[in-house]
Amino acid sequence: MICPKCEAEYVKGITVCPDCGVELIPKEEFETHLVKPSNWVVVYITENEIEAEMLKANLEGANIEALVLSQKDQSFPAVGDLAVVKLLVKRKDIDEAMSIINDINKNSGES
Repeated sequence: MICPKCEAEYVKGITVCPDCGVELIPKEEFETHLVKPSNWVVVYITENEIEAEMLKANLEGANIEALVLSQKDQSFPAVGDLAVVKLLVKRKDIDEAMSIINDINKNSGES
């Protein structure tokens, strides 16, 4: 058994984490909910974090789990913002996510 909040492991028979007060779950169930890098793919790259966050909000509105990964390199001496912002979705959602992103980008040029 494992606490889903603090991730402490306990022996069988204990049902509540003494530290968090949260109900314990089987370790197997906990591991199926872990975020594993191999399950995620980059579907969009931009320099604008706001754009990535807006796309993420649209994807989440369609029940597609999304992550925004901002990679700012401040050690590189240059003028301007050299940030790379990546939008990731779970591998199983890539087709639907790309369809939504393409629709948004296609319609953003229309007024």
